[in-house]
Amino acid sequence: MAQRGLAAEFWQVPAVTRAYTAACVLTTAAVLELITPFQLYFNPDLIFRKLQVWRLVTNFLFFGPLGFSFFFNMLFLYRYCRMLEEGSFRGRTADFVFMFLFGGVLMTLFGLLASLFFLGQAFTIMLVYVWSRRNPYLRMNFFGLLNFQAPFLPWVLMAFSLLLGNSILVDLLGIAVGHIYYFLEDVFPNQPGGKKLLLTPNFLKLIFDAPEEDPNYRPLPEEQPEDHQQ
Repeated sequence: MAQRGLAAEFWQVPAVTRAYTAACVLTTAAVLELITPFQLYFNPDLIFRKLQVWRLVTNFLFFGPLGFSFFFNMLFLYRYCRMLEEGSFRGRTADFVFMFLFGGVLMTLFGLLASLFFLGQAFTIMLVYVWSRRNPYLRMNFFGLLNFQAPFLPWVLMAFSLLLGNSILVDLLGIAVGHIYYFLEDVFPNQPGGKKLLLTPNFLKLIFDAPEEDPNYRPLPEEQPEDHQQ
């Protein structure tokens, strides 16, 4: 019964959040048994010269070995990815996927310059940043120690990462990319003379968004259900 309950809960999670979180967990599980992080990390030389193109994706999926850092990252990834998908991106799966692609491409370009090996944590911070800016008046509580408004959450997470002895470069990258997306999507189009620059490609809408029903459409007679019972 418990397994059925977990399975039902899993399939209730929005599609993009479900797919990304599951991919991260399965990648970590694979590292425990089948592969090593050296086959996953971001390496431009191996990508472009050896055509190991999977590294463009896998470096966003591995969050380190099982431990506090892994579960902490998974908790925030799942929570804020789901809240975005069920909140401001509700009914706009294609736009949500486009944000993933936009953020991933920018982080990859910055990763080339900064020699970063894994970008999953930066991607999580990007999601947190976008969510926090779209919920500016929400009060947050961090482990019962700090109370603050949502837009400060990415900076609190960066400070926490610093306390743990980690480099804050990855967090800063996530904040920077998150701000670029937020500015182009939410701020600039509402400025005098501004316009929407981030346009979701039509092929993504065809794949991920169900076509809207035309309220004026009337089905042809042959399309209408018939009662075949005499």
